[in-house]
Amino acid sequence: MPDLPAEPPPTPTMPPAGPASRPYPSHGLLAGRTVLVTAAAGTGIGFAAARRCAEEGARVAISDRHERRLAEAAEQLAGIAGEKPVAVPCDVTVEAEVRRLFDTVVAEYGRVDVAVNNAGLGGDTPLVEMTDEQWSRVLDVTLTGTFRCTRAALRHMQPRGAGVIVNNASVVGWRAQAGQAHYAAAKAGVMALTRCAAIEAAPHGVRVNAVSPSIAMHPNLAKAASAELLAELSTREAFGRAAQPWEVADVIVFLASDYSSYLTGEVVSVSSQHP
Repeated sequence: MPDLPAEPPPTPTMPPAGPASRPYPSHGLLAGRTVLVTAAAGTGIGFAAARRCAEEGARVAISDRHERRLAEAAEQLAGIAGEKPVAVPCDVTVEAEVRRLFDTVVAEYGRVDVAVNNAGLGGDTPLVEMTDEQWSRVLDVTLTGTFRCTRAALRHMQPRGAGVIVNNASVVGWRAQAGQAHYAAAKAGVMALTRCAAIEAAPHGVRVNAVSPSIAMHPNLAKAASAELLAELSTREAFGRAAQPWEVADVIVFLASDYSSYLTGEVVSVSSQHP
């Protein structure tokens, strides 16, 4: 028989424009763990992380400085976890409140196995117009707040010889964006803090990593930024769209789980916009 011509390679197809309507089913990755998530009220990454951790079997504690939204988040999580989570109001710029948060969760649950430090504050101000107060506020919440919570978590975890910390950084810590000097500096600081804390915590059996998302679309974000800016940021991504908060939360779950047992001091990009 004559040789048949080789079949042409399949035509590449672009990924779907949007994600599945809901995350993957639970695999019990965090069964038996106690997970504390800061800034977990509302509709963003913090609540998504708390929800995904609960779906993966964790006993969840949440905090936020907005008490009403915190209570609403606790009610929603109760329907998923089967019990109402410990919910502690906390402003991460106040050291006494951070200490009270961790002490309360330890008193209620016995320990904190995983701390997800999600609290952060952004802004959009040209550097020449930025006030000292604007700069300091963003740094205090985003970087120093993460420092306070990391320190508090390590004080509980290191004596036990176990624990995981996951910080929320941002691709803006790697790349430049106009109007974001304070936020970018803070998130770059979170990355450096993560790496240094990991080296100090490793001898105690504690892992410290970070996620670095770009844009995770949710209703509150749509209220805080212009549609034009959000569209521009979305088109920079390889998939041509923003992430869903649960897609970032899934990476947080991975870092919190034993599947990442040899990972520490890493900043995992949840975006195509990284060096």
